[in-house]
Amino acid sequence: MPGMSRRTVLRSVAAGGAAATVPGLLTACSTSSGDSDVSNAGKELAPWPAYRAAAGPKPDLAPTDAGVQAGYTSYPADLVKSVPRTPGDGSTVKVMSVSFGTPPKPASANQFWAAVEKALGVKIEYTIISQADYQKKMATVMAGDPDTLPDIINLFSGFVLPREAEFVQRRAEDLTPFLSGEAVGDYPNLAGIPTHAWRDMGRIAGRLYGIPLERPLPGSTLWLNQGMFADAGMKEGWTADDFAAVAKRATGGRTYALGAANGSLFGNAVHSAAHNAPQNWAVTKDGTFLPACADERYKASIAFQARLRKDGCYHPDATSISQIDLTTLYYNGTVGSMQDGFGAYLPKYREAPDAMTPAAALPYSVGGEPGGIVAARRSFGYTVLKKAKKERIELLLRVLDHLAAPFGSQEWELVHYGVEGIHFTRGKDGSPEPTRLGETENNTNLPLKYLAEGPQVLFVPGMPDAVRALHAWQQKVVPHAIRDASFGLQSRTRNSQGTTLKALLDDTVTGIVAGRLPLTEWDDAVRTWRSRGGDRMAEEFAKDHAANA
Repeated sequence: MPGMSRRTVLRSVAAGGAAATVPGLLTACSTSSGDSDVSNAGKELAPWPAYRAAAGPKPDLAPTDAGVQAGYTSYPADLVKSVPRTPGDGSTVKVMSVSFGTPPKPASANQFWAAVEKALGVKIEYTIISQADYQKKMATVMAGDPDTLPDIINLFSGFVLPREAEFVQRRAEDLTPFLSGEAVGDYPNLAGIPTHAWRDMGRIAGRLYGIPLERPLPGSTLWLNQGMFADAGMKEGWTADDFAAVAKRATGGRTYALGAANGSLFGNAVHSAAHNAPQNWAVTKDGTFLPACADERYKASIAFQARLRKDGCYHPDATSISQIDLTTLYYNGTVGSMQDGFGAYLPKYREAPDAMTPAAALPYSVGGEPGGIVAARRSFGYTVLKKAKKERIELLLRVLDHLAAPFGSQEWELVHYGVEGIHFTRGKDGSPEPTRLGETENNTNLPLKYLAEGPQVLFVPGMPDAVRALHAWQQKVVPHAIRDASFGLQSRTRNSQGTTLKALLDDTVTGIVAGRLPLTEWDDAVRTWRSRGGDRMAEEFAKDHAANA
């Protein structure tokens, strides 16, 4: 698309999360022999932090207990103050997190950085790890001298880090005394993080070691070019055959209905959910864990995708293109759809060209059954603290409490938009609009939002109709969300072998859809996966699930 910068696309990828990332394989053990007991089975479980909704403006569109988000069709006119005093003591705090942006200007030349430091009352020494380097860098950090660890570390859920739980148990502060139960009341914004986020973060050996980054219920989503699909015959209540016919009609010349990125398995998450297949793991009423790969509905979704690829509906570079480049193709109309995280709605609406209207696809039905959607892990990673004295931990928690301020607060506005008149101005409806400086000095390039953040809400500055459309979409699909039953649970085998075992299945899916392997290869791959550790994972998840029940 003319005028579409790489920086703009990076913001889009950051908002969407890790919808199409492929972990590289880590072979180094990060802590010791890996024999630590991180399971929750047989342990006394720390109570989840007592939830108290943070004070803030009433939403225009109400949330539901089932998982529909609160929606705001306009920016709040009167912002609340959620933190009564400056949390810091002037000391230096070393932090580290993943980043999906470009490297920020140094602190000495960055007014956004300086403003946040002033508000927090600390100096921030930030180690920023690009998404591409995250696993390699984290392997080094986890295997290194514990004395050199940063004070605050974000552990990103988009990758499986071998023996991550063991590393956290050995090197991070046990936050149970500070946050469990009513203790979290000392940090009101952390108390405003809903319980579902803590549950999906999970405990380690019965204890609380982290602070989750809350996320909405919808996960991987098929984002459509609404005009392209409508012109090809898209309709509500479509079947799988309808979807295939529309995709074929929308494809022609150098335009393809379906885009996919390297590592996304041709967008398999969306299609397997539409086929109502489990998302990684399902659990029966008696507590037995069943893997998605052994479910016939999952196999059927692979066959359906192979049909779509054979029909020519996928962009020919679907196994090699990056998520960043795919986003560009989506914006310029080369592909009519792409799989991305639901959180990508904000850049999808704000950065698409005027002639294009993005839309979250409704799932198609299979065999007369309404299609499902992917339920995301409600924690986009979590933040841990280096072991330290009680006073230091309390200071760090106050800093994170400030960063976890809710939407509609002065603190949220500062962290998300910077300083008015410098990083943003006000639109006609009062919404912050980034200045030229705000396009580079922001929390994408200085990713404070990956250290702590308040609950997510639906809001698109200046686009109330987009918020209404997203809220209505959630009302339709949230009842059909399919949750991975392993979220928040511990498995020693998954911790040590999960990356390698996942790669075995992922490579097979990609090979079948691409036409390099016959569908008959799938059953052999599943048998191999089960024998090499899949069945052990099922047993371990079942024990941990029973302990958490």
